[in-house]
Amino acid sequence: MSKIVGVRPVLLSAPYGDPANSMENRLHLPSGLRTSGFVEVTLANGVVGLGEGYLAVFAPHVFTSIARLLAPVLLGRDVRSIGEIVRDVHTATGYWSGQGAARHVVGALETALQDCAARLHGVPVWRMLGDAVTTAATVQPRLALYASGGDSAGPAAMAGELAAVGLLGIPLFKIRARAHQTDKVVWTQRAATEAGMKVAVDMTQNLTIPSQRPEDVITFIRAVVAGSGRAPEFLEEILGPDRIAESPRLRQLTDVPLAGGEIVTTPAELIDRIRGGYYDIVQPDATVIGGLGAVLEVMDAANDAGVATYVHCWGAGVGVAANYHAAVAGAGSIVEWPLPAYPLREELLRNVVTVTAGEVQLTDAPGLGIELDPAIEQEFPFREEAVYRSLVDPDALPHEPGVWDE
Repeated sequence: MSKIVGVRPVLLSAPYGDPANSMENRLHLPSGLRTSGFVEVTLANGVVGLGEGYLAVFAPHVFTSIARLLAPVLLGRDVRSIGEIVRDVHTATGYWSGQGAARHVVGALETALQDCAARLHGVPVWRMLGDAVTTAATVQPRLALYASGGDSAGPAAMAGELAAVGLLGIPLFKIRARAHQTDKVVWTQRAATEAGMKVAVDMTQNLTIPSQRPEDVITFIRAVVAGSGRAPEFLEEILGPDRIAESPRLRQLTDVPLAGGEIVTTPAELIDRIRGGYYDIVQPDATVIGGLGAVLEVMDAANDAGVATYVHCWGAGVGVAANYHAAVAGAGSIVEWPLPAYPLREELLRNVVTVTAGEVQLTDAPGLGIELDPAIEQEFPFREEAVYRSLVDPDALPHEPGVWDE
């Protein structure tokens, strides 16, 4: 009954964001569509588990090819032996992708296996993976949210984002801004203060070479404080690959909490960064780092080091739910809520998560609680043009002086 009899990769595409006003759409998704990739694992008794890998956003056919390559490692195995199966998947991919692309697919497979196992037990994933305190909970768990978006090109669209955050009752809004965009941050800080919200800033340096320097970050913070009267609540992805090792030094230069880790693909690397003093807030993502078990490894290390964990949630519904389940199981308290419109995500999370007064409540349904029915696949078929373009210059669209003076 618990034997794995099917492994199926699935690509789905859907409208995304605000093509007219979002910098992300203009730079990276000019089609106005985004693709997400899932793996469906089927057991002999008909139980189906789902996982998601973030790779499909950027390289959808690579995602499906790796999933098909790894399917024989799972077929015929007992889903209750998740540890052994994941070990073998690591072995199958380790030589050519011990870090990077394959880890996204490994995470999708591992999450699907956890989903299956929890469904077999008739319990939600968070209860199956949680400690004694978590599993003894008699009520559905709640997690505090911070809203994530803030990629608007001008004040009118940003005001719309702030209004959407307010309707959700979320008190913290993370926006995107680089070091030369202090006017954008100052405008948003002032508007957010009037609305009773606080602002964090994603500086989007995670893959940027050459990266900004720690000194550039300090200048940025001072300019934001001078213009708005307060520093951001935290800064995320502050230094690129060529300067990431300077993170501990930067932490010594500022009291603003520093966050990062969303692109790291192994728990070992992220744990090394935690122990090396890189972060005040670490942000693992099950769709990137290798699944739910990997996120829990990171959370354990972060708890030991006194570092907060805010799981990164920028996938579609399966990935978001997986990270929320991991956060509950690992005794986390704050998680990311992706703000850009994405009907696929919204459909998959329907009746699975509920947002009220700035908190998300998880369902008590078995597994992740998500069903990928044929109607959803028919509504959101894969589109070849729905591929995220990474090879662009984020500064190619000029930041016009005066735009944020309105």
